[in-house]
Amino acid sequence: MIDIRPAAERFHTDFGWLDSRHSFSFGHHRDPSNTHHGLLLVSNDDRVGPGGGFGAHPHENMEIVTWVLEGELEHRDSAGHEGVISPGLAQRMSAGSGVVHSEMNHSSTESVHFVQMWVPPDVHDIDPGYEQRDLNDALATGELTVVASGHGREGGVTIHQNDAMLYAARPSVDQTLQLPAAPHVHVFVPRGSVRLEGRELAPGDAARLTDHESVTVVATGPDTEILVWVTA
Repeated sequence: MIDIRPAAERFHTDFGWLDSRHSFSFGHHRDPSNTHHGLLLVSNDDRVGPGGGFGAHPHENMEIVTWVLEGELEHRDSAGHEGVISPGLAQRMSAGSGVVHSEMNHSSTESVHFVQMWVPPDVHDIDPGYEQRDLNDALATGELTVVASGHGREGGVTIHQNDAMLYAARPSVDQTLQLPAAPHVHVFVPRGSVRLEGRELAPGDAARLTDHESVTVVATGPDTEILVWVTA
């Protein structure tokens, strides 16, 4: 089954400094029929204004992957981890037994645009952890690049969930990508456009594939970028 979710149907939060669109129930947005797709629990498309951001707040027992599309995002947490991520840098925070962190726009003049995604861990109450990795060279090929994978499989940053993997790609116009077969595949198009098995996806659109065979995606617009979660 392929379930297309247009951008206009996503939950929307606008606080002025934050413009966020949510693929699943999040915050005060609640829909019991839309809480996850496979192991993917959160996929938020966030735009934060200059100097803005999320102040110190807690998490526990969650694997959080952040992918920047434009601008720079600064991370600090109570375990002593710090980092600034920009486009093409994969970031993972393992909340583990509990951590307090902040995520702030690193610029006082430019906005930052990023997608933040959460999956549950398959081991609980570990020490909080942090990792980032530069993937720009791999992304330059336009092919699917592993951003995050369970227990270090196939490169990217390591998430403590063996049944989940995140890919990113920046295909050129008319480039075709073959998506893996899996119980659950979530395709998100943060920018550009693609054609998925004859269906057109524009910026902000997503597709949820369930128990589907391998399918193809063709980039139909310039500056296209896609994020693909493959999970149990």
